[in-house]
Amino acid sequence: MSTSVGTVGETTQPCPQCGAEIRVDGRFTTWCAGCDWNVDPERPGEEPGRLERRRRRLARRHGERLAAEVAAGETLRPRRDFAGLAAYLIALAVHGVTAALAVGAVWFLVTGWGGAGMFLGAVLGLLAWTLRPRFSELPDDQPLLTRTDAPALFALMDEVAVVAGTRGVDTVAAGSELNASVTTYGIRGRRLLTIGVPLWEILTPQERIALLGHELGHYSNGDTRHGLIIGNALRSLTTWRYYVDPTPNPTLVEAFVNLVFLLPRALLQGLLMLLDRLTLRATQRAEYLADSMAARAGSTDAAAAVMNRFLVLDSAETMLRREANAQQVSRRGTADREPWLGLWERLSAHMASVPESEYERQRRAAALRGHSVDTTHPPTHLRRQCLLTVPPLPATVTTDDGTESRIAAELAAPARTVAQRVVKHGLGH
Repeated sequence: MSTSVGTVGETTQPCPQCGAEIRVDGRFTTWCAGCDWNVDPERPGEEPGRLERRRRRLARRHGERLAAEVAAGETLRPRRDFAGLAAYLIALAVHGVTAALAVGAVWFLVTGWGGAGMFLGAVLGLLAWTLRPRFSELPDDQPLLTRTDAPALFALMDEVAVVAGTRGVDTVAAGSELNASVTTYGIRGRRLLTIGVPLWEILTPQERIALLGHELGHYSNGDTRHGLIIGNALRSLTTWRYYVDPTPNPTLVEAFVNLVFLLPRALLQGLLMLLDRLTLRATQRAEYLADSMAARAGSTDAAAAVMNRFLVLDSAETMLRREANAQQVSRRGTADREPWLGLWERLSAHMASVPESEYERQRRAAALRGHSVDTTHPPTHLRRQCLLTVPPLPATVTTDDGTESRIAAELAAPARTVAQRVVKHGLGH
């Protein structure tokens, strides 16, 4: 039988497995800290493809090895090795094929071949165009900030960048995702930091510094998978594989085409898996190094707290979706209302109410499930373990109330725009 406890909305009940008294909060999964009953209830999901399953296994294996290196007292550093060289050679070969297609297209178009060459040249040219290396561009659907728009924010990022051994960014995008990322854009390789406003708003000032340290650390730690050469080679191989994917429920002619493409399809799949294997360990190492930059800039405690936040982002996402759904339901007769006002304050209050027991459950579940931010990241519990294995680091960068107020004022307009978008359209728009 359940009984009431002091906190509003909480009750207690005996654990059905060991009989220990456990607290029940209707907003979160009920579990037992004594015997781990229901610590990770099964969550059915879409079965990943073969490449994704293999990537997850490799990510976990490499993550465990790198964590063991840290536990043994080794210092992780960016490393150039045979795997990295081989990855670059394969990537250059992929781009060489694209260049050959472009040259062939020009040759056929010039020679003509009685008209047939013109058609073949056009086909080869179109194929080469779809496979060409791409330079990222600035997003046109997100508020953008430059140094002129946000001098206090950029000054803070410059300070963090010095700790990370790199330079700052050129532009900041305010996104609606519960995430943050860095990339480059344009031929000159300018730097873009995308800050998910929902994530930024639920972090403390010191945790924000740790987050900036992690993201800026990616510029200095040799992460090649997202670089221009290897990143575009992976994209080109994925495009090639799309072109030769088998047609489902084929006709007789389509079945013959599927058979003809069987060998090219196997070759492309093999190249993708090989390039994945050659770059994944470096990517894993880059994540651990970025975590160390987060700890160095914001402190070990702040970096570990950011990882804890990522474990409970489902709760933040649920709350924001509830806000968006409520707006959809009550849209009629409320044209003059502004339901996005106070959204971030409500989100912060919701996340502040998440009990420590839920953080602990998520940490244990992450260890069982091998939770990671995505299939290229090391498991979150191993990243946290690596941070806590070495002696804790104090914060190198801190802010005062004045700086935090100035940054908040600079982000106020973008945050309002993102809040409107989240309430109207939901996350990720």
